[in-house]
Amino acid sequence: MDFSLFTSSFAQALLVFVLVFALIFAILQKTQLLGANKSQIDALVAGSAALLVLSAGYALEIIQGLIPFLAVSLVVILVFLLLAGFFWKEFEVPGWMKTTAFALAFVAVVIAVLNLTGGYDRIAGFFNEWSSLWGNVLLLVIVGIAIAVALSSGKSGGKKD
Repeated sequence: MDFSLFTSSFAQALLVFVLVFALIFAILQKTQLLGANKSQIDALVAGSAALLVLSAGYALEIIQGLIPFLAVSLVVILVFLLLAGFFWKEFEVPGWMKTTAFALAFVAVVIAVLNLTGGYDRIAGFFNEWSSLWGNVLLLVIVGIAIAVALSSGKSGGKKD
């Protein structure tokens, strides 16, 4: 039997605890939601929230499923930035590219969460039924709204008055 420290369920839970604690603590420190110079209170709240995540097995499974997705996504972004740095000495990302990248990342995360929770199968089943005319109409309306928003934001040109 091969045993590795990071493959044990205890280590996996510990790593998720540290991740959730660090994220919540950083958000509380940055926003100063509970007050300025209240790092002890921020740590207690972050620790409590991280323990609550550990107690909910379903949330723990979702986070453990999202971590590989996050790691691969960050590696892809890093490779893109390294390649851009090789070809251009000063590479500045245009505003439209940042917006597009954020939108694509948001869609990818939503799809990953839906896939991990089983919601993707329910949504795909809803749109694949022949009797679901309303589902197809809803899809067309959503696509139309997305195109309208994209075209209306493109006309402003990003200029502020």
